[in-house]
Amino acid sequence: MASALPVNNKSKFMQINEIGPGQDIGASKPRVLKNHNDKVSLFITNTFGSVLFLLVCAIFIVLWICCNLNLVPGIKPFDRFPFPELEMVVSIFAIILSISVLISQKRQARLEKINQQVEFEINIRAEKEITKVLEMLHVIQKKLGIEANDTELEKMKETTDIEQLHREAEQ
Repeated sequence: MASALPVNNKSKFMQINEIGPGQDIGASKPRVLKNHNDKVSLFITNTFGSVLFLLVCAIFIVLWICCNLNLVPGIKPFDRFPFPELEMVVSIFAIILSISVLISQKRQARLEKINQQVEFEINIRAEKEITKVLEMLHVIQKKLGIEANDTELEKMKETTDIEQLHREAEQ
């Protein structure tokens, strides 16, 4: 079952999964909707970031050099030493790879921010639950006739100012 929690004091809401009794916490990950750009970015990152892709590039470069050093019979050299066309292709490809890394880092930062917001909301819920348990224990303590002036307990029972936490976090 999903519930909406305010992400910050700007009244934005995000869906998170509630964890019921006996459920594994790891099984309840927030689902992040992927748009078309995310899917393309993920595909490019997974493709360019693989060992297979590294091997394909190395084989391509070795074949290019072998063909142009006239080591492969039947293929006329098309890029004489020092291989200016190969240099241009590798340079353009380096630009594409660096842009894909930047896109991937931006996506990862966005996902990390979402995870931080979810963790913050879970921590706020846990803090409220703990405060409620402390209040209940205090009531039980009074009913049993146990009198203890615990200033630390009274401070723990105070409500946390969430907006103040948001202001402090933004600074």
